[in-house]
Amino acid sequence: MENLHDKRKIYDRSELLENQIKENPMEQFRDWFLDAEQNSKISEANAMAISTLEEDGCPRSRMVLLKSFTWEGFIFYTNYDSRKGKAIESNHKACLHFFWPDLERQIIIKADLEKQASNLSDGYFHSRPKGSQLGALVSPQSQVIPNREFLEEKLTDLETEFENREVPRPENWGGYLAKPYEIEFWQGRPNRLHDRIIYELQADFDWKISRLAP
Repeated sequence: MENLHDKRKIYDRSELLENQIKENPMEQFRDWFLDAEQNSKISEANAMAISTLEEDGCPRSRMVLLKSFTWEGFIFYTNYDSRKGKAIESNHKACLHFFWPDLERQIIIKADLEKQASNLSDGYFHSRPKGSQLGALVSPQSQVIPNREFLEEKLTDLETEFENREVPRPENWGGYLAKPYEIEFWQGRPNRLHDRIIYELQADFDWKISRLAP
């Protein structure tokens, strides 16, 4: 087994001080997201982990792509019948996590999730490449399948069926809006004295801002 005790790096690229931050965390997220998008070493700034709680009480995490964000929250799309979708149906809370190593930054978001309106899911679905649209029809996401050929044969059949037709959005596929109630911004600093600024939504819908010890 490899000993990892000596694997460490120095975090010294930036800082996160109270006089630098925005009053609203969505503005702070926007600024950091733009920094990540403009960084040539970050190939998918919108890649995020989403953790949900499964029936056995164990959290489960997976990577998805953020497709939009607004003043209300963060929007992503998935199959509602997947393990992720079923977990969200049982427990509407989830944790989103962004990590941008080259910027030495991460963001941890606790949120309540709700389904997007059907017309909004329709609009995004039909903006996707046709191959991605067909993929949503092909895959019984999270279900056991016999082999890879099962998917490829089904895709071939659907490519023929919809060669000259619009692909309908499956009823079990669409968007979620993750409405945050807690957002933590983490900036790596030397000597492991990292900056951690947390925003907590209050009953009057203002955000309480605090500093956490690293």
